[in-house]
Amino acid sequence: MRNATAYAGKTQRRLVSAWIGTAFAEADAPAAHVQWRRVADQLRPKVLRLAELMDAAEHDVLAYMDFPREHRAKIHSTNPIERLNGEIKRRTDVVGIFPNDAAAVRLIGAILLEQSDEWATQRARYMTLETISSVSDNPTISLPAVAA
Repeated sequence: MRNATAYAGKTQRRLVSAWIGTAFAEADAPAAHVQWRRVADQLRPKVLRLAELMDAAEHDVLAYMDFPREHRAKIHSTNPIERLNGEIKRRTDVVGIFPNDAAAVRLIGAILLEQSDEWATQRARYMTLETISSVSDNPTISLPAVAA
C-alpha cells in the first residue's frame, strides 16, 4: 500500500488507499482479483504508473486470499515480522558492539530459535497444523510424538 500511495498525489493518497482497499474487503479470491482489476483499470487513464504497479503486484498482493478466511488477517499483516525485528533490535542494542560477525549471528540465531519455540508451544498459536491442513497437499498433518 505504501508503494501504491507513493504514486498518488498528497491530496489523493487516502482516496487511492481506500479504493485499493476495496479489493481486500472481498469475500473470496476471484472477487478480490476482479475488484483489483477494476480499480487498476479505472486508475489507468489518470495514474498509469500506479496501474502498472497494480498489474505487476496483483498475484503477490492477493496471494493470502487462497488461505482459509480465519488465517487471512494473520497472513496479510506484517505485525509478526515487525514484532520479531523489534525483539532482535531490543536484544542486540543491549550488547551494543559485537566483537565479530559470528557473535552477532549467534545471538540473532538464538533469538530466532527462542521465538520459534514460543510460536510452536503457545496455547493460542499463530496457526495450528490442524487449521492449516485444509490448504495442504497432505490433509493428515500432526505433530510428531515428543520423545520421553
